[in-house]
Amino acid sequence: MSNVIQEFSRFAHQYDQHNMIQVQVAKTLVEKLSLDNYNNILDLGCGSGEVFKNLQEQHINFDSFTAFDSAQSMLAIHPETEKIIKICADFNDKNFLKTLPRDNYDILLSSSSLQWSKDLNFTLNSISSLSKTAYLAIFTSGTFKTLHQTAKIKSPICNAEELQKSILQHYDEVTFELHHYTLHFDSVRDMFSYIKKSGVSSGEKRLSYRETKELMKMYPLDHLEFEVLFVEAKNKQERG
Repeated sequence: MSNVIQEFSRFAHQYDQHNMIQVQVAKTLVEKLSLDNYNNILDLGCGSGEVFKNLQEQHINFDSFTAFDSAQSMLAIHPETEKIIKICADFNDKNFLKTLPRDNYDILLSSSSLQWSKDLNFTLNSISSLSKTAYLAIFTSGTFKTLHQTAKIKSPICNAEELQKSILQHYDEVTFELHHYTLHFDSVRDMFSYIKKSGVSSGEKRLSYRETKELMKMYPLDHLEFEVLFVEAKNKQERG
């Protein structure tokens, strides 16, 4: 189990209290969909079900919805209906495509998860074979930018330019939008508690307790920064 999975799983029971940005990102992603009816939808990295909830709220219909996540504890709190198929697997696994009930989907959605791909080229190549149409929301290294600069550490995730370059290699028609968010806190302690419990930190243990306390004293802002790349991607033909 990777650090990413451990962090999400550990706080799964209270995840919805600490994922305010992810909630907004999922809402924005679903609002970008061009149709109001689909046959088969795949949600890659579905988490506790924000994409599904927004599909319902925005009256977007479908015949089948595959909820895919690497954390069983997340799938356990994802909504259940007769149209939902839950798959517990890791898209970093080279054989993850074999775990899916279908080999093609009308549309592939992924909100706040692909930034943790260990091999982005492999992941994008795989998902581009599953559907001609993908709507993605991916956190970039601009997330926690000032925090990383203050701590003098490098972000563990890709920057927007790297993501765009990789995505363009796997899709014929792509539209990018870069969104920025800020989340304010009453205290730096509350801020660091959010980082730990939200899952955004991916379980990274880069600083010692002493270093973390020093960073809390030095951090110059009363908020955290988030940067998300929204992607609308299409291929003219299915890719095998």
